[in-house]
Amino acid sequence: MPRAVHVLAFGIFAMVTSEFVVAGLMPQMADGLGVTVPQIGYLITVFALSMAFGGPLLSVALLRLPPKTALMVLFPVFLAGNVLAATASGYAEMVVARIITGVASQAFFGVAISLGSQLTRPEVRGRAVAVILNGLMLGTLLGLPLATLTGERYGWRAAFWAISALTALAALCTAIGVARTGRPEGSGTFRAELTAFRAPRLWLTLLTSTMVIGATFSAFSYLNPILTRLTGFSPGAVPLLLLAYGAATVIGNTVVGRLADRHTLPVLLVGLSLNAVFLAGFALLARFEAGAVLCMLGVGLVGVTMNPALVTRVQRTGNARPLVNTVHTSFITFGVVLGSALGGLGLDRFGLRAPLWLGTALAVTGLLTLVPDLLRRRTRKPGPDVAPANSEQRTPTPLHLG
Repeated sequence: MPRAVHVLAFGIFAMVTSEFVVAGLMPQMADGLGVTVPQIGYLITVFALSMAFGGPLLSVALLRLPPKTALMVLFPVFLAGNVLAATASGYAEMVVARIITGVASQAFFGVAISLGSQLTRPEVRGRAVAVILNGLMLGTLLGLPLATLTGERYGWRAAFWAISALTALAALCTAIGVARTGRPEGSGTFRAELTAFRAPRLWLTLLTSTMVIGATFSAFSYLNPILTRLTGFSPGAVPLLLLAYGAATVIGNTVVGRLADRHTLPVLLVGLSLNAVFLAGFALLARFEAGAVLCMLGVGLVGVTMNPALVTRVQRTGNARPLVNTVHTSFITFGVVLGSALGGLGLDRFGLRAPLWLGTALAVTGLLTLVPDLLRRRTRKPGPDVAPANSEQRTPTPLHLG
């Protein structure tokens, strides 16, 4: 795997750490900014909505730039947002900071995934995406706890300064270690980028991604109260359980990345089916510690870890260029918003098991979105999932670092 792919994962790691840091420092930030904890919670929503709507718009503005150049433009924007967060004197400034970082983060995801695909051979692109997205998994597993620890020891502003330093380091590594490439063939104009979205099949493929992530986050968003109030774990045990969950996502992401290129659709079919089973099992066994932990780890293994297969499927249905990848990550973000919002409504009205049952329903809905492709697959001769023979699936020519 090219060194540049690992460098791109480091950039994703910085972005995700910034995204999640608010969740770990809510009380401290509320005291420091003179607002309530729910108001700090809205900063997570602001970040997600900025990613979903602002990221594609920023990607359009960067269409004419080579991918590496676009990344080097996005790093200073993201850094400025984190510095503003670290120095914010009031809540309004913090909202602006989260909008800036959310928009830059989403655009970075799209460009990084597109560049990673451009730098690798077609037959290993799923593995490359898995390596890049390990930055997301490690951001959850390591970035969030480390940022939270920094904020608890040295104040919440120190956490944002630490993320700013991490961003600067990621930018330096990208400048040195990522290849300079031209624009992908067929890209460069907004009209050319929009061509892919004329296909109804692409929109159904994007919807699958929303359902996969929505199913997972319906449960993940409320793991703390479920595990403490329903299962009976002590609050002190929750960080260790979340650490185990994060480790499961890293393992699952690696396995899916190995299989995503040749078995894209079967991986999604099996993954969504198992996710539905684990979520339903979690709801049924939530009162039993062993059963709850087993099902929680199962969700970790087959939930967000479907991302490499989701990305591979979207790129083969549409293309591997930045706008398609950024819009895809927006649909993934919609899944986060959908799952957490519906889970919260269900929890308020029907109790702690409701988010788990809602997650099950979203996973089943995701399975239904696979039906047209499964029927189409049955009309072809059986064999591995292969990329279509278009100009974007050719093996790239050798590139020079710089």
